[in-house]
Amino acid sequence: MTGPLRLLPWTTPEGKPCYLSTDSEESRLSRLADDLEAAQLDSGEQVLTGARAVLADPEAGERAVRFALTRAVECLADVLRVAVSRGARIEVGEDDGDGW
Repeated sequence: MTGPLRLLPWTTPEGKPCYLSTDSEESRLSRLADDLEAAQLDSGEQVLTGARAVLADPEAGERAVRFALTRAVECLADVLRVAVSRGARIEVGEDDGDGW
């Protein structure tokens, strides 16, 4: 039995989403997607650090600010895709009555 489709951390050349249908979270493609998600999150942390440095520098010019913002927007898109993908894979259990 195949589980729900997994949103992958990349798109087609046309920018359309890619999905994976598999019975195993340990498949080669699943592991590749996990590795790429981890790399995207790490890249996001690095870009955030750099963007904060640019914004803290009163001498930073427009090009530096635009570059930092462009990279931050790219990373935000990646992180949102990872969040959507992981959120869709969270198993929802039965309500045990405690409100959680």
